[in-house]
Formats: sequence, structure tokens, C-alpha cells
Amino acid sequence: MTDKSIDLIEDIEPVDPVTPPPDSERIRQKKILLLKLALFFMVITFLSGSLFYLYVRFAPLPDSDLNSHSRILSADGSMLADLTDNGQNRVKVPISEIPVYLQQATVAIEDAQFYNHGGFNFRGIARALYVDLKNGEIVEGGSSITQQLAKVLFLSQDRTFSRKLQEVLLTIQLETRFSKQEILENYLNAVYYGNGANGVGAAAKLYFNKPVSQLTLAESSLLAGLPKGPSIYSPFDHLDQAKARQHQVLEAMVRNGYITGQQADEAYQQPLTLSSQKNIETGAAPYFSRYAAWSALNQNGVPEDELYRGGVTLQTTIDLSMQKAAEAAVRKYLPNTPGLQTALIALDPTTGEIKAMVGGRAFEQSTLNRVLSRRQPGSSFKPFVYLTALESGITPVKMYKSEQTSFPYDKDKVYTVKNFDNIYVHDYINMREAIKRSDNVYAVSTEMEVTPQRVIQTLDRFGFATQFQPYPSLALGVFPVSPLEMARAYAALANGGTLVEPTAIRQVTNAYGREIYHRERQTRQVASPQNAFILTDLMKSVFDVGGTAARIQPDVANRIVAGKTGTTDTDAWMAGYTPNLVCVVWVGYDKDQLLGPVESRAASQIWGDFIKNALANEPAADFPRPDGLLEVNIDPTTGMIATDNCPRVEREFFRIGTEPLQECTVHKGSPIRLDKTPDTRTESSIEKIWRWFKGSNER
Repeated sequence: MTDKSIDLIEDIEPVDPVTPPPDSERIRQKKILLLKLALFFMVITFLSGSLFYLYVRFAPLPDSDLNSHSRILSADGSMLADLTDNGQNRVKVPISEIPVYLQQATVAIEDAQFYNHGGFNFRGIARALYVDLKNGEIVEGGSSITQQLAKVLFLSQDRTFSRKLQEVLLTIQLETRFSKQEILENYLNAVYYGNGANGVGAAAKLYFNKPVSQLTLAESSLLAGLPKGPSIYSPFDHLDQAKARQHQVLEAMVRNGYITGQQADEAYQQPLTLSSQKNIETGAAPYFSRYAAWSALNQNGVPEDELYRGGVTLQTTIDLSMQKAAEAAVRKYLPNTPGLQTALIALDPTTGEIKAMVGGRAFEQSTLNRVLSRRQPGSSFKPFVYLTALESGITPVKMYKSEQTSFPYDKDKVYTVKNFDNIYVHDYINMREAIKRSDNVYAVSTEMEVTPQRVIQTLDRFGFATQFQPYPSLALGVFPVSPLEMARAYAALANGGTLVEPTAIRQVTNAYGREIYHRERQTRQVASPQNAFILTDLMKSVFDVGGTAARIQPDVANRIVAGKTGTTDTDAWMAGYTPNLVCVVWVGYDKDQLLGPVESRAASQIWGDFIKNALANEPAADFPRPDGLLEVNIDPTTGMIATDNCPRVEREFFRIGTEPLQECTVHKGSPIRLDKTPDTRTESSIEKIWRWFKGSNER
């Protein structure tokens, strides 16, 4: 480096580094920043709070489901019943007409801190949480009366976060806009009290047949306990549980200082005079409407309070034209005998959809739905014995002698079988003749050969709920079943052995048309298509000359029908089907009164008239024949292949491999060949020798 360079460096003055501000200045700047942030936050909070207040104070509340009705519609959309109108189940009552006892009882049992909180009972929530954790399940709710009102008026039963958030906002809105008395008044007029009654006005009328203003402490305390479980605590159905709940309400009233212990004891001991009956649906198909409502609750999972509060539509399966045909048939043929009742159930065997239902002579006189009542089915039960026989390898040409016969069973017991009016053929008959004549001896003989245990297994497959016993009389229908169970089982025979669970409801929608509950179609194969077809073909003979249903043959002359009659001393049945409709009819008395000849015939007459008119506009059709069957002409007196010399010839179906091979030896001649379906079964050596001996090249 030169001297000149050194001089230049020395001429450059050093630059001082930036001097940081003192600590006090930094603190001051931070405080200013924090103040700005706090001010900003306060402004945002104030604006948000103001907007929130304006929203909860002035934003319109959503439309309440109570403003729309819950309806039951037919398959074509026609109105069947209004679940939120029938029985006047909504009676608006001002708080001034609601007894103070009922107000106090409701607050005491539902929300003791109601008058002291702003919509959320945090003490109740904490208590409920403790109880639920202690029990390991949800046994107690902590919702306030205001929260419950929000749910009743505006919300569905969905348990989602968004629905819970809606509940919080609506609760705040209600508390902001209404006084406590207004909230309580709306709650008491909206909450569900069971059996179709919404609000205290309807509940007082329903349970005690009096205006709500006249309710006593005892009656008020009973009503106040119902909303927690309307079906559980219904005094109509569970009076003991209703009284236990009433006791809880009275204790809560004492605990909160509303009444004394002596008043509570006196109220609990006071007898309750309940009204005579529940709400009765009116309109078209009342038995079906009540069954559809039951199905919605028990099969489709619709909560009871949601169904009856409003906004729910049940789209059902009923065909109004068929329903009218059913009711007309009952009016025409049910004898006008005091106490005589009937039941009719018709359904589509391929879908299980119920098309018509009559549960009695007159719904306004008796609401008991006899379609669901169990009665002895008599001979209409025999097809399931014969199905078991077909499944066991017995064929339609099996012969048993038609005469009074005794059967030993259970080691040392004997059961003697007689035919109706002691009428016997006194000769051997085949399965077709037995079904046609309803021969009891043949049925029991068949049951004892295949064993009662196997018959019971068949019945279990078909879904019968009765506890059957392995007695010889099982074949004669001595164990009670319901017409609905019989219709389901017969439908499986009509449907190629596939059982479809009956259904009354196609769809459940809310007030906005959205499907909210759905039931999957339930099917299962309970018999082979071949055996179901053979049995169906045999059951067609019931309508032929000499058959037990021959008298109604003119009604079904243009139809291919299969069925079976059933008659006991106290019950008359007719069960049968076409390829697309099953119908079961029962006639009898509720208290097992003996039937006369005219009454015994009514079931068949009702059935025939219904089938004729219900299917008047439907084209006739035959049952589809499955693969694996041979159609063979047989001699019914021998069960062998018929020849041209046989005086009687019957056509029968057989599963390939079970058909008779021998030609009639009593009426020798040329065999009458009918079915050309190739026999794929392997021919045995003995059969080959026999065919060679006859000089025949045909199998």
C-alpha cells in the first residue's frame, strides 16, 4: 500500500452505529400497539355483539312444523288421515286458563331453574351429565324448557352438531323475544303428551274429557310427567308407570316449595277418572291408517312426538280402489249378526305392499284390528304341511286312505282323526284330492310321515311367531296365527318361494319433501320355486267342482287362483292368491262364539267378491313355471303314468327325478305323453331292463 492510499484511508471519517431507543421507549410503543389491538377487538366485539343482538332480536324465526300437518296418504297421494287434526289434538289455551298447579308441576319436573336462567339451565346440564356418566348411558336430559320449545317448534330429531348449534341460537332468540310466561305458554301448548295429543288442551280433553282449566292437582301432576315418555307413561296403556311418574312430579313440586307434602300425598291417593278411549282416526281406511302410524313408529323409526307434532308425510302402499272393494265385500257378505267380526288383508306378493285392510265390521264401534289378532286357522294351515312333504321327497301322487284313523304319538298317547261331518272317501286318495276335499286324515298322515318337527321348521322359516308344539293336530291348524302372518306366508307361495316382509309405508318425508326415514325391503328364500309352484298348482283344485271353495268359482271364473279354506267351530278362513295379489279373510267372534253354517261361508264369499272387483281392470295371468319340472299325466287311482284306457286322467307336476316311471298296470294301454322336457336323470340298470322288457324306446 502506498503512502497516498494511507492518506486517503485516514481522510475517511468513521460512521457511528444506530443507537437503539431506550427500554422505556420500546415499552411505550408496545403499549400503543396493544391499545390499538384492544380497541380494534372491542370495536369488532361491539359490532359482532350488536349484529348478533339484532339477529336474535329481529331475525324472523323459522316456520314451525306445528304450522303444517302430519298426513297419511294413499299410494296415489289421496288423503287418508290427518294425524295433527283428528281428535282436535291441537287446542290453543292461554296461560291464564292453564291451572297454576300444571304450570308449577311442569317447571318442577322439567326445569326447576326456569325462572332464574337465560335459556340454559347449566345446573341441570351438569346434573344430567353426572347422572349419565354414573349410569354409563343417557338416562337424563338437561335441556331447559326454552330449549325443548325450540326443538319442538323448529327442529328435527337429528343428533348433529349443526342441529345443536341451531338449538342454541333459537333458544337465545326465544329468550330475547318472549317473557318467561309466554315461553311457558307456548311450551305447554306445543309439547307432545302421547296418543296423538299435542298441548295441554288436547291432553286434558283426551285423558280426562274436560277443559284444561278444570284439571286438579292430581290430574295436572300426571299430565306434567307424560312428555318425558308419552308411550311409556301413557295412563291408557301403563297406568302403574304413569302413577310412578306422577309421584316423581309431586315430589319435585314439594322439593321446589310449590306444594306441601300433605298435598302431594292427597293428590297421589286421589282416584283418576280417565276418559273411555283414545283418539279415533276418521276418514278412509281407518284400520289401515292406524296400522300405518304404528309402522312408522315401530318399523320406520319415526319418533312419536315428531310424527304427531306436524310436518311429516307417510306415503303408504294402500290402493284405494282395492280398499273400497274390500269394504264393499264385507258389507255385502258379512251376516248382520250382533258381535260377528271379520278381518281382510290383501298385499302384493312380489313387493309386500299392503293394498287393502279391514280390521273389523265398523271402526267407530271397535278399533281392534283383527288383522293382527291370532285365531285358529284350521285347514288353511295345511299347505305348509304339504310343502314340507314335497321338500321331503313326497310327490303329489302319494296315497293315503281316507277313513277315520288313530295315530300313536308321544309314547303312550293316541290321536284319532276325523273328517268334517265324518265324510270319508273310504279309499286311497292323492294329495290333490286331499287338498281339494280338505281331508283331515290325509293331512295328519302326511305330517306324521314327515314328522311334526319338520313341519315346525317350515313354519319357522315362513316367519310365524306362534310357539308350535309337535302334536298330530298341528296339521289341522289348532295353533293360532294372525291373518297378517297368513298373508305373508301365502305370499311367499305365490312369489316362487320368496318371502317379502309386508309393508304399509313407501316413504316418510318432512315438511320440505325430504325423505327422513327409510326401511329397506326385506326378502328371503323360504322354499324352492319348484315346490312352491307344485303346491300352488295343487291348491288351484280347491275352486274346482267338489272343492271346498267351489261355490265362489263364478267370482273367479276368469282368474287363475290358488287357495285354501279353513273352518273350525269358531273361526272361518279363506286364504288364496293370484300371481299379483294375496288375500286372507277371517270371520268369527272376538269371544270364540260358535259359528253357524251361514257365518262359516262368509269368509269365502267375501274373498271371492273382493278378488273379482279388486282385479276387475287387471289382465288375467298364470303363475310362471320354473325350470326343473316335468308335467305328467297320471291315473289318480293308481298314481302311475296314465294310459289311453284310464277312465280318469290328471295332470301333475314333478321335480325332475321324482316323477313316476311305471305306466298304469290297472288300465293297460299306450301311455299319454304330455311333457316333452328331456329327462336328464341317469337311468338305472333296473329301469333299462324294464324298458327293454316292455319293448319301449321311450323313457
